[in-house]
Amino acid sequence: MSGIEIIKGARILIVDDDLAIVKVMQNYLIRSGFYTFAAFDGEEALKKVEEVSPDLIVLDVMMPKLDGYEVCKILKENDKTRFIPIIMVTAFGEKRNKIKGIEIGADDFLTKPLDVDELLAKVRSLLRLKYLIEQLDNAENILFSLVNIIDAKDSYTGGHSERVTRFALMLAEKIGLPNEQLGLLEKAAKIHDIGKIGVPEAILNKLGPLTEEEFAQIKKHPEIGEKICSPLNSLQPLLKIIRHHHERYDGNGYPDGIRGTNIPVEARIIAIVDSYDAMATDRPYRNKLLNNKIINIFRAGAGTQWDKDLVEKFIEIINSGGLNAKGKEI
Repeated sequence: MSGIEIIKGARILIVDDDLAIVKVMQNYLIRSGFYTFAAFDGEEALKKVEEVSPDLIVLDVMMPKLDGYEVCKILKENDKTRFIPIIMVTAFGEKRNKIKGIEIGADDFLTKPLDVDELLAKVRSLLRLKYLIEQLDNAENILFSLVNIIDAKDSYTGGHSERVTRFALMLAEKIGLPNEQLGLLEKAAKIHDIGKIGVPEAILNKLGPLTEEEFAQIKKHPEIGEKICSPLNSLQPLLKIIRHHHERYDGNGYPDGIRGTNIPVEARIIAIVDSYDAMATDRPYRNKLLNNKIINIFRAGAGTQWDKDLVEKFIEIINSGGLNAKGKEI
């Protein structure tokens, strides 16, 4: 199937207060196999986006009520709409308009008077890119679904990845981690144990202590997880977090024995909250521990197993009762 066949039938929203320009673009795009919708000012454009969920928007800069910059900024700051490609239409030679458009997230530009062949080429190019991004998203979703399978394999730790994600974000927000890193941490926490897909259930659910050989298999899961995720470009920033979430602050962890701040902060956070969930839930070999016992263990291992500063912040969260804020039993 060709790229053009893939994008035929895409929904395109044209936003311009000049009816004649809108009609020209609509006629040309409809003949090329697209569905088109029109809006004639910025406020109407935002309503249309909610109504028709367009695959691409052609957006004029100069419009009444809300101009194109404001509309573009609103859409690109909204998680539900930020991946919709936007082609901004500017007056010929207005370089400053293009620079402003780039700064707020516009994906491409057309200049007036319009060249309809250029319009079609840009529309097709951006729709193909959008399709490829969506395919990557689908691949990510498959990996995130695998996490549920892994949790289900271990009858004692159902919901583990969900809890680790929630606890990790609480600790990260407490230390003021920037929003960009919060997004990476959330994804990494969800799939930090994906490498356990390669660990036999008999080991995960073993009632007694693990043998040296069995523990060696468990220790491979960070590397396996990294390999599972590595083919996806969108997950490249997560690889070090997944690989290093079982490193120790003193360098005696695995798989690489790195230490201190050489361990990514996201991995140091996951190491703490992962350990908490392991201690605070029933396991095949013991019952769950009470929080006061867990706090003593954390303080004993602060600076050796875990980052001391992060441990103290997490203890504050434990003492505040924040881990039970959503009414889930720990």
